[in-house]
Amino acid sequence: METKNLNVAKIIIITSLTSVIIITGLLYIGRGFFIEYVRTAVITSTEQKTVQPTSTEQVVTAIEKVNAAVVSVIITKDVPVYEQYYEPYNPGGFLGGFSIPRVREKGTKEQEVGGGSGFIVSNDGLIVTNRHVVEDTTARYSVVLNDSTPYKVTVLARDTALDIAILKIDEPLREALTFATFGDSESLRLGETVIAIGNALAEFRNSVSVGVVSGVSRSIIASDGMGRSEQLNQVIQTDAAINPGNSGGPLLNISGEVIGVNVATSRGADNIGFALPASVVKEVVASVKTYGEIIRPFLGVRYLTIDKKIAEENELPVDYGALVIKGETERDFAIIPGSPADDIGIKENDVILSIDGEALREKDLATVLRGKSVGQEIVLVVLQAGVEKELRVKLEKL
Repeated sequence: METKNLNVAKIIIITSLTSVIIITGLLYIGRGFFIEYVRTAVITSTEQKTVQPTSTEQVVTAIEKVNAAVVSVIITKDVPVYEQYYEPYNPGGFLGGFSIPRVREKGTKEQEVGGGSGFIVSNDGLIVTNRHVVEDTTARYSVVLNDSTPYKVTVLARDTALDIAILKIDEPLREALTFATFGDSESLRLGETVIAIGNALAEFRNSVSVGVVSGVSRSIIASDGMGRSEQLNQVIQTDAAINPGNSGGPLLNISGEVIGVNVATSRGADNIGFALPASVVKEVVASVKTYGEIIRPFLGVRYLTIDKKIAEENELPVDYGALVIKGETERDFAIIPGSPADDIGIKENDVILSIDGEALREKDLATVLRGKSVGQEIVLVVLQAGVEKELRVKLEKL
């Protein structure tokens, strides 16, 4: 009986030892897989952190990429210098004579009278800014780079249709220039991060503000505070701070590409600024690079973009298109005499409905025409006296 119990005990011990050995072996093998899994997870996590920077890092990188291409535009003029002097006066009598203080001009001196922003778009010193920054033809202009290097510049072109001007550094470059590149402004989405850089208040060079795209394809009336105003179409709205002096500076996307040119801010509200889209600005730059001037196709009509409100107020049969109308003065013709529009018989109160099959709904007449070329023949659908007509016209140089 004792022998039988002893054998059973041996079997139990052997079985237990075998189980322990098997379990230990499995744990050892499993340990290797577990360590490799953890190591792979750590490496993957590290790689993801390296490849995907934070939003702040992206903004900083974008600024570092473009900052050296942003310039401050300095406006100087010869201003009068006045001096005070005393003019003797003796009316006679018991009072005797005395001196009367007077002021007279004593020459002139060069003085800084304003400023704005701009950005370099070529390695030979071509610069984009706003037209209203350099519209004074009697002033002299210079730019200061981010590293405080000054250069004199010449105004190559002032755009009569857009608030854009092209400058050119006209003295030898002291070193290679950093220049900005244009990005895609036509596929912007609301909420995208944007960065505005400029000479804030014409005092704080290369000031940076960050915001988002608040709206696209806006139409605004921009004024300069001196009674002059103009309509700007297809502009980008942003809540990035655009202060006086920022005009002409770039609006960047998160990749550091220029998607707009800062042009205006709302005086009646906070955090509402506007920028001209890069899609139209780069066409101006390309024209100046190629021809030395801004060449744009010209139709020759003055118009009002029709929407539902205007259609109701004027009892129009359509709620889109371009209504051909004259301006406020006798010289503001609805159709420019001798223009392509005049040649094909367009008349005041006609409505241009489409160009080459593209209805003037989302884009206005000027925007569509900017996509055409000088000398190109286009097809207009015009509503004239209640009848739709198809007219062919060859665009001329503006």
